[in-house]
Amino acid sequence: MTTQDVAATSAVGRSPLLFVLTIFASASLVFLVQPMIAKLVLPLLGGGPSIWNTSLAFFQTALLVGYGYAHLLQRVQSIRMQAGIHLAAMILAALVLPMHVTGVFGAPSSEHPALWLLGVMAVSIGAPFAVLSATAPLVQAWHARTLHADSGSEPYALYAASNLGSLIALLAYPIVVEPLTSLHAQAMGWSLGYGGFILLMAALMYFVTRGPAAPAPVVTETAEAGGDAPTWRNRLTWVVLAAIPSSLMMGVTTHLTTDVASAPFIWVVPLALYLVTFIIAFSTKPAISQDTTLILQAAAVAACASLLPFKASNLFLQLFIHLSAYFLTALMCHQALVARRPNPSRLTEFYLWMSFGGVVGGGFNAFLAPAIFNNVWEYPLVLALACLVRPWGEGPIERWRWVTFALGCLAAVAAPVATFAAYTGQIGRADMLGMTGHDLMLLLVKVALAVAVVCAFLVRRRGIVFFGIITIISLAAEGAGDKVDVLKSWRSFFGVVRQSELQLPEMGGTVRMLSHGTTLHGAQAQDPRWRCRPLVYYAPETPIGQVFTQRLGERRVLRIGAVGLGTGAVAAYTRPGDHLTFFEIDPLVIRVATDPAHFSYTTECAKGQIDYVVGDARLTLARQPTNQFDILLIDAFSSDSVPAHLLTVEAMKAYLTHIKPDGVLILHLSNRNLDLRSPAMAVAYAAGGEALLQRHGAAKNSPMLWESSEDALIVARNEAALAAFVADRRWTPSEPTLARPWTDDYTNLVGALYGRMKERWDWLP
Repeated sequence: MTTQDVAATSAVGRSPLLFVLTIFASASLVFLVQPMIAKLVLPLLGGGPSIWNTSLAFFQTALLVGYGYAHLLQRVQSIRMQAGIHLAAMILAALVLPMHVTGVFGAPSSEHPALWLLGVMAVSIGAPFAVLSATAPLVQAWHARTLHADSGSEPYALYAASNLGSLIALLAYPIVVEPLTSLHAQAMGWSLGYGGFILLMAALMYFVTRGPAAPAPVVTETAEAGGDAPTWRNRLTWVVLAAIPSSLMMGVTTHLTTDVASAPFIWVVPLALYLVTFIIAFSTKPAISQDTTLILQAAAVAACASLLPFKASNLFLQLFIHLSAYFLTALMCHQALVARRPNPSRLTEFYLWMSFGGVVGGGFNAFLAPAIFNNVWEYPLVLALACLVRPWGEGPIERWRWVTFALGCLAAVAAPVATFAAYTGQIGRADMLGMTGHDLMLLLVKVALAVAVVCAFLVRRRGIVFFGIITIISLAAEGAGDKVDVLKSWRSFFGVVRQSELQLPEMGGTVRMLSHGTTLHGAQAQDPRWRCRPLVYYAPETPIGQVFTQRLGERRVLRIGAVGLGTGAVAAYTRPGDHLTFFEIDPLVIRVATDPAHFSYTTECAKGQIDYVVGDARLTLARQPTNQFDILLIDAFSSDSVPAHLLTVEAMKAYLTHIKPDGVLILHLSNRNLDLRSPAMAVAYAAGGEALLQRHGAAKNSPMLWESSEDALIVARNEAALAAFVADRRWTPSEPTLARPWTDDYTNLVGALYGRMKERWDWLP
């Protein structure tokens, strides 16, 4: 090869396009695998937000390992040697492919789910993920030693390309990959993509190493980073600025998934916004300037602090406010991080500390917060603390800002005072305004919090003052929030469980409720006349109650199974001789539901034998004898998270083998955000079952919590088992052709979400 050929080859290698393409491809693979492995693993542990947060913490840790490896690799002076080591590492990591869930650790553990999940993900995907993660800082370092050394081009801009690839992959998964391909095809496709990336990386290595040895990087002083050698204060700043967005991403995910199905396509949204903030912050010409970010962030955070405790507010308003506050706060931190970036010679160290900050923030939410908080307090806490990142200004704080601060605090405090006055009877009818005391209270609360929000916005240029007023607004809004008397709150790996009370004179006074997030999981009246009457979803008037009542009328001993414990209300249907087994994934729920100090359906009202099996229902049911149950209730779909693996053809076939030939299976399909009826009917038909559907509406004159509206599907092996229900006009034949049946290899949660939206909004096609 001639000297000119070598020079030409080297020039091609140093073309920014090949660097961009390599980083883009690696980032796409890195972030495509996250929802994919989530779909493989998360259903085995119920699919709750804490499990996703633990998964994110794992990915952040693997990212840190990859960045650490890239940083250590820079100690090798020769790019040729670096390339050889990295190529060998990629090939070794490929030995765990094709992607699958390892069986080394056995079945999931409900006692130590985080350890099981971390171990499974480390063995299943940890090595390829870490090696792929190293690509971005490693290739940028090569860029700094070639193109940057020659032309001074900015290697940090490649990080924007990296995050763009990540974003496209994340959005492609729920929109294209999940609905159109099977899970097996996804795993094989990703594994082949990894093999293709090795070839692409080898091409870049070939071109980069073809020319003469790259010169030492040009070192320049940067005021933002304090020179070439970052101080420990610089490093701590990088860590903090990276930790806040990471924590907020998990915090907002946990908060929002209490109202929306906990599934990869929902969890992708905060993660996608997280990536967008990196794209904007690391771009050479940011789409949103730092000054604009600070203005918008102040308005969004103030509004979010005032709205956060009001969980009954409009869902779309909450999504907009929370996601806006999170996005703008993360962008503010990342822009501050970029402003403090070091000279490119310190590039891999910068990314290493930034990654460490992500692990700190994610680890706090995934592991520490559930242990020290009984509620999701980490989200508002970090959101308020993030305000300290804002500029503090110079010189003494102006008097007018102190006056505005004081006015905002007084307005905020007025909100819980008005709430207290209304609930203690201090506000009666306001006849001149045509309002009840309750209506007037709501108006006063809204006005007071609105005034506080405006005041907060006005003092936004002083970070410490803004932090103070946001803290006051958060505390005040919590005091004025949705008023249900929460007696106790517990938190486990699987979520937050609350016991609350309402005073309902129609049921003799106090009614005690159990909720998971914002979803009601059962209620029990405390008046002896109604204490053993199943309420809400399980009342005799509901489809679930109708099935139990019909079977009890046959006057034979019943063997019953129920997936999902709640308050244990169905235990009240058991008679002497009956045997009921609850299958529950969360040991905390069992402790609460079986403690007479909280609920007494299983201890006082049950007349038959009651026992419990802890773990994922799909796995624990598989260990039960076949032809066992007269009634099998699957009540796991109305909760905050939807374990889709319990609603597949394979699962349905297993359920049918566990009921007797004349037994019935009940699927409680009520869900605020997903249309589960269509796939459930298709699944029942595909599994060879006979099915009937009922869409029950609660009586308009029934007391609150007496019964509830609900959708239920009953399935049996044959028509004879459903004969008694066919004669009941409330039950209608199923329509199995409305959706493609879900399988262990295919689910379409996006389609279920669209179906629910279409039902609510007639104008949708």
